[in-house]
Amino acid sequence: MNKKVFNPRAIAGGRWPVLIHVGRISGATYRTPLDAHSVDGGYLFVLVYGSRSDWVQNVLAASNARLRVDGREVELTAPRLVGTDEAFQALPDEVARPPKLLRITEFLRMDLLAG
Repeated sequence: MNKKVFNPRAIAGGRWPVLIHVGRISGATYRTPLDAHSVDGGYLFVLVYGSRSDWVQNVLAASNARLRVDGREVELTAPRLVGTDEAFQALPDEVARPPKLLRITEFLRMDLLAG
C-alpha cells in the first residue's frame, strides 16, 4: 500500500523529505518519503517498520544516499543503526518522540558528506 499509494503521493506533494537510494540487488534508484530530522552533523530517520525494511538495507549496503529536503539535495554517508537513547539525545527538544505504543527502538543516523 505504501509503495503504490502513499509514497508516490507524498513525493509528488513535496512536503516530506525524500531519501534517494540504490537497490542493493536491482541497482535501481528508489525514492522513499521518510520521517527525517536534522541532527548535529547529519540526519536521523525514524524506523517505523524497523531495520529490516528494504530501504534501510539498501542504504546500509551502499553506505550512502541523498536526501531531498527543503527544496535541496544533501549527500549522506556512514549509515548506522542507533538505539532510542542515542536517537533521543540527538533529536532537538522540539521534535516529538515516537509514541511508546509504536515500540520503535531503532533509528538510522547518517552523516552529511563533507564537501
